Amino acid sequence: MAWGVAMQRLSSPSTFFYKRVFPVLWFGFLSLVLAAGVFGTVFAHQWDLWPMLVVPVFMMGIGVVLFRALMSGLVDEVWLDGNPLVVKQGGESSRIDLANVINVDSSTMTNPPRITLMLRSGSARLGKTVAFIPPSARGLFPAFKPNPIAIDLVHRIDALRGRPA
Repeated sequence: MAWGVAMQRLSSPSTFFYKRVFPVLWFGFLSLVLAAGVFGTVFAHQWDLWPMLVVPVFMMGIGVVLFRALMSGLVDEVWLDGNPLVVKQGGESSRIDLANVINVDSSTMTNPPRITLMLRSGSARLGKTVAFIPPSARGLFPAFKPNPIAIDLVHRIDALRGRPA
């Protein structure tokens, strides 16, 4: 890193919450609802437990499917350090040259939104794609506007390839 040039964070600080805290809250709350339903029916001497089991278990199943689909491929942090990206995953850092990125995909209609970078040559730890949650967009109806971080990355990559932005 050059002196006086600070790295720019591209990923959201709330990634830790989405990946680690929210699933614990989700499954913890549903476990409490399940336990309260079971204990409530046992103490009321009603032995018909299945209605109290169906909804929380169904919602836990939906949670597993959604968390795997939306959170499983996300890295912890992404920083822009001039030309290379610094990607942090599980306490380890990797540097990815922007010239190695062949596609920038931004999805704004999911919650949380994500940016996915497809790499020309992947690494053993990260694979061929790097997905992260960008900081929340500001303004009126941000979900209907292109993500400014994705647009900036596309312009930087085009500039490296010598194409006009």
